[in-house]
Amino acid sequence: MTKKTTRCEIPFENIISDEAREHARAARKEMRKSVKALLPPKFVKHRRAARKEVLLAWRSMIDSAIEHTES
Repeated sequence: MTKKTTRCEIPFENIISDEAREHARAARKEMRKSVKALLPPKFVKHRRAARKEVLLAWRSMIDSAIEHTES
């Protein structure tokens, strides 16, 4: 069960303005774009494939653990 965060529980709510948060989000988005532009397309494709393989490995381990628990 996830706990819903209320407005008063957001870290630094009274210290950092909403405008500053929006600028930080925009800066993060632009920074990610610039880093992606530096990487060759083959690298990005390989990284995605590697990420998928890691997720499939985790899925396999979880399935195996479930089977082990059920037996």
